[in-house]
Amino acid sequence: MTEREFRFGVVVGRTPSGTGWAGLARRAEELGFDTLLVPDTRNTLAPFPALAAAAAATTTLHVGTYVLSVPNRTPGLVAWESETLQQLSDGRFELGLGGGRPGAENDAAAVGADFGSPADRLERVADVIDAVRKLDRAPRVLVAAGRPRMLRLAAERADTVALGLPPKTTEPELARTVEALRAAAGDRVADLELHLNVAAVAADTSSFPAYLERMVGGSPREVAESGAITLLAGSPEQIADTLCRRREEFGVSYLGVNGQFMEQFAEVIQVLKK
Repeated sequence: MTEREFRFGVVVGRTPSGTGWAGLARRAEELGFDTLLVPDTRNTLAPFPALAAAAAATTTLHVGTYVLSVPNRTPGLVAWESETLQQLSDGRFELGLGGGRPGAENDAAAVGADFGSPADRLERVADVIDAVRKLDRAPRVLVAAGRPRMLRLAAERADTVALGLPPKTTEPELARTVEALRAAAGDRVADLELHLNVAAVAADTSSFPAYLERMVGGSPREVAESGAITLLAGSPEQIADTLCRRREEFGVSYLGVNGQFMEQFAEVIQVLKK
């Protein structure tokens, strides 16, 4: 897999005001982030209008969905919204798609959508990609994948593959997933950008906040010390070294970070962009 330049995204779900949202987008751009990413949940801002507002407040920052739960919208609607946002952002929109996180069936019910079976959702992801690829200015397509069938689809159709791995995943498990993805991608392997999301950043393993326990499924310190790839501990230089090694070994060049750790991760970005 060709070694790519790093890209960095920050994942943010909401702010209390439009002014705050615009300011956050400008701050992300100022700190060197490449993308502002918005989840698709009933507890966060609706992604398309939020991303349009962020794009309007910035000049170089890309904006993206992370990730649309495909049961909630028809392929035609996603293509229409994508075309509009791609135009209004001057080509800075990136479409992230997924089959639905745990609990996403409740969101689907709230908007009157049929969540469907895993096979239904896999087919819907493919249908959305088909609809979006027909656009004159199609955005980059990211597919979140962790299980074999979605990994195969992502390997065959996506521009970026977000590796949807559990918070406690370690590097050997990451290696197995990447190997399966490479095998499925075949000749496309050099075209794929690989993405991992970072739950938190801290100076050492004892400094992770306790509230992360629910997110990572256990004591943050113990999870980090077990080698979990979703928690990064150390100085900016040490973390940068870890990310460079993972890019070399696994091909992961696109990193997303929880918005609550945007400022801390920006110090790592500065090291990597020197």
